[in-house]
Amino acid sequence: MEIAARRLEAELENIPLVDPHSHINPHAPAAKSLTDLLGYHYYTELAHAAGMPRADLDLHGWPLVEKLGRWLPALANTVQYGWLVQLAQTFFGYDKETIGPADVAGLFDAVAQRTATPNWPDEVFRKTNLEAIFLTNDFDDPLEGFDTARYVPCLRTDDLVFKWDQPAVQARFTKATAIEATSLSLFLDGLGMLFERFVAKGARACAISLPPDFEPVRPDEVESEEGFDRLVRDRGSFDDLRMVGYRIFYALADRCEEFNLPFDLMIGVRRNVYEGGAFQGTDLFDQRTSLYQYRRLFNEKPRVKFPVSVLTHMQNQELVAYSWIFPNVLPCGHWWYSNIPTYIDADLRARLEAVPAGKQIGYYSDAYKLEFVLPKFAMYRRSLANVLLRDFVLARGWSEERALELGKAVLRDNVLDVFGRPGPRGSHS
Repeated sequence: MEIAARRLEAELENIPLVDPHSHINPHAPAAKSLTDLLGYHYYTELAHAAGMPRADLDLHGWPLVEKLGRWLPALANTVQYGWLVQLAQTFFGYDKETIGPADVAGLFDAVAQRTATPNWPDEVFRKTNLEAIFLTNDFDDPLEGFDTARYVPCLRTDDLVFKWDQPAVQARFTKATAIEATSLSLFLDGLGMLFERFVAKGARACAISLPPDFEPVRPDEVESEEGFDRLVRDRGSFDDLRMVGYRIFYALADRCEEFNLPFDLMIGVRRNVYEGGAFQGTDLFDQRTSLYQYRRLFNEKPRVKFPVSVLTHMQNQELVAYSWIFPNVLPCGHWWYSNIPTYIDADLRARLEAVPAGKQIGYYSDAYKLEFVLPKFAMYRRSLANVLLRDFVLARGWSEERALELGKAVLRDNVLDVFGRPGPRGSHS
């Protein structure tokens, strides 16, 4: 069985990847130092959880790496530690099975030397078998200076929905659109311009991260106008911000329908739970959330595709059920605290058993540096190969070729079918 699983895994490795969600900066996509790799929030938050003093996390460069190196043995059981070892071996010629305090100095120099070579991001793309990777672009990102067929724009909209009361966000909107949104109607005009620009630059999705208590209802237009007016005049209340946020959220769904863009919903994160945590290591999930809160949206917008990510393994059954019933709801990836093999295996099995294969977006890296795409997808492919062999080849009598076709669908084909092939497509018709 192990030999057959690894054979399937090897075949899956030959499939070029299109990674549908990341936080890559296209102007600095790959690491320049070991600090960029060990400074990834997984390592700082895990080291802090293991006992590393919080003050040490504010260090930079070699001092931070040296401190983190002391804590790596405490993390050696984690899958995240495995990512680090694999990328060190693959990209930087590291030849040991562990990385400890005595190893980080040599690895620090090796990373600095290798990443300084010309066209290093191209080398990472090649070794990863990566064809394209989706970005997370602020609404005012100029989207200039990078290849949008390789680094695919995605309009991230959290600030518009949750921070419209902030003058800085309003000023950014004015600069991006040349429209001073003193009314809701002017804001909607500007929003349309943003979508026009993003689509013309090759954007393939709109996305938002949503808190557990978000339950959008399309508000009355007159009340929305009045609440919007109070917010821009700095007289708005929390209720005004919530109502206007709901109105903007539905406006985003309207524009996604108009421009034929999927609307990625990343549901359930509660921000700043651990106030003393590492940078980007303060957020957790809150189980008081349900996809039922989005029933109005899913019913109202049957033409919009909603790739949905949930933060917890416990919510996967609900996502499976909604994807089972709603044609426009698609299970997407294994997000954050569910992104370990134990949960991937169980969640993937449920999805493959219950949801039509063509609806499933198997995985995304969520990476901040390109080097992490390889070990993260390797982890997913191993789970995928094991599930395909156990539940389809052995349990159902499928041929390995048929199982591989299913694996190819969830790993690559569905990304292209749902989001479209990367590259500029011009304005919508």
